[in-house]
Amino acid sequence: MKLRNSGREAEKIEPQMAPMIDVVFQLLIFFMLTLNIVEPEGDFNVNMPITNSSEASDEPLLQTDIKVRLIANEDGSLNNIRVGQNNLGNGPNVFAGLNNEILLYIIKPGSAISKDMEVELEADYNLHYEYTLKAVSACTGRLDPSGKHIVRYIEKIKFAPPVGRPTEGG
Repeated sequence: MKLRNSGREAEKIEPQMAPMIDVVFQLLIFFMLTLNIVEPEGDFNVNMPITNSSEASDEPLLQTDIKVRLIANEDGSLNNIRVGQNNLGNGPNVFAGLNNEILLYIIKPGSAISKDMEVELEADYNLHYEYTLKAVSACTGRLDPSGKHIVRYIEKIKFAPPVGRPTEGG
C-alpha cells in the first residue's frame, strides 16, 4: 500500500537508539540480580595414592578398587566374568557368584569400609547392556533373607573404557 504524499518528500524515520540501549541495560541488570548461583553437582572426592616411601611397611597396602571384567561372545552374550584373577564363568548363577565375591572382599579382615571401596567394571564393547546392569546390581548389594530390605555393599562404581572397540577406519 502506497501512502500519499501531499507534495512533500517522505521524511526519513530514524530509530531512537537511546531508549533501546536503556531497555537492554535494564534487562541485563534484571537477569543479573535474579540469577541463582548453584553449587556444581557431582561427587568430587579425589582418591590420592598412599606414597610414604620413607617408611617401609611389611603389611600390604589396602586396595580399595575391585576390578570386574565382563567378557562377551561374538553375538554380545556373556562369555565370562572375572573378579581380579578369579574366573566366575557364565552359568545361570554367575551374578549370584559375583555378589558373593564382592561380599568376600567386604568382609575380609582388614579391608576398608565399603563406602570407601570402588568397583571398576570393564566390559567388552559388544556386550549386551543387560549384563552390565546385572553386574552393577550384583556389586551394589542384595536383598536380605526376608526380601524386604536391601543390604548395600558398595556405593561407588566406575566404568573403564570398553574393550575391543572397533576402529574408525576399519
